Amino acid sequence: MPRARGLGIPFEGKPGKFNAITDVKGVEVGYSTINIGTPEDFQNNNSAFARTGVTAILPRGKKKSAVFAGRHDLNGNGELTGTHWIDDSGFLHGPIMITNTNSVGIVRDSTAKWMIENNCYYASYREGKEINGFGFFYPTVGETYDGILNDINGFKVKEEHVFEALNTAKSGEIQEGNVGGGTGMRCYSFKGGTGTSSRVIEIDELEATYTVGVLVQANYGRREELQVAGIPFGKEIKNCDEQINSYSPKPGEGSIIVVVATDAPVLPWQLNKLCRRVSLGIGNLGGGYQNGSGDIFIGFSTANENAFSYTASQITLLSDEQIEPLFKAVSQATEEAIVNALVAAESMVGRNGNFVPAMPHDQIKSILQNYNEYIQMRYKL
Repeated sequence: MPRARGLGIPFEGKPGKFNAITDVKGVEVGYSTINIGTPEDFQNNNSAFARTGVTAILPRGKKKSAVFAGRHDLNGNGELTGTHWIDDSGFLHGPIMITNTNSVGIVRDSTAKWMIENNCYYASYREGKEINGFGFFYPTVGETYDGILNDINGFKVKEEHVFEALNTAKSGEIQEGNVGGGTGMRCYSFKGGTGTSSRVIEIDELEATYTVGVLVQANYGRREELQVAGIPFGKEIKNCDEQINSYSPKPGEGSIIVVVATDAPVLPWQLNKLCRRVSLGIGNLGGGYQNGSGDIFIGFSTANENAFSYTASQITLLSDEQIEPLFKAVSQATEEAIVNALVAAESMVGRNGNFVPAMPHDQIKSILQNYNEYIQMRYKL
């Protein structure tokens, strides 16, 4: 699918090779997309109809691992499981999963089963040795609401979909738009969904290069508030309206889950600070103002691979004085990941014939042309 830069939308910062969260070495992403039936097939919650799915982000691939993690809630009308222990321990054990609001439970339980079957958890430790078959971990599952397009009360996400997302996770280029947990999502009254981006930063004083990657499940925002690169796209785009034949939500209600990954050696309190900068990227696009939205962010570092221990370990720490470039990278990558989700997503007809249009690429190009002088000045092209 096309991406935002391919349409000529300008962004600040240097992206990685794939301009994706998978530019952070070791990170894998997988999807299960459930797009079955026609709108006419939807009669009730037992119908063979769905527009939903599951997304899996594996910090160190399909192996037992614990990474330093942090998080931030811009607005808490949503769910991200397992966060109490992340707050207390500073570690994320296992994958991060994203799905729809009503499927958090089955995704959480199925992920636990997958982790057990694949020995992707640390066994309990007593008297100097691990006790196989015993241990505790809390799968991390986030959600956004896809009930305008999807039969969300039909509970169509099953164990096999969770396993598919986990087992097919890979590095390199990944899909965006109507895939995985983002399948049935809306964003700024356009079709939304899954998007990703990355930034590569150099800290000259340390002679070090680090990567920051972001993946979003975007399902939020009011059309008239959308702006990209300072251009009011939401007001400029014409004749591209939703057609909602059933319950029409309050404009802007929804949610966004943002996952931040980095290979920089930062610790949990620093990851909390990085996650707070996600809000700046959302704000740059004109979002973050709705009380009915769940804007929830989690971040992890793949550095310090041997940090988790039942005894003691040594770690590398990047000084707080050196992490400011990471702050900007998080904001920039978040902004581009959301726009990538909008650009990649295709128009969709869902339950009750509800229609959500894709962001029109032809109008984007025309608007960019009209604002060419402004873009040239702002970005010094």
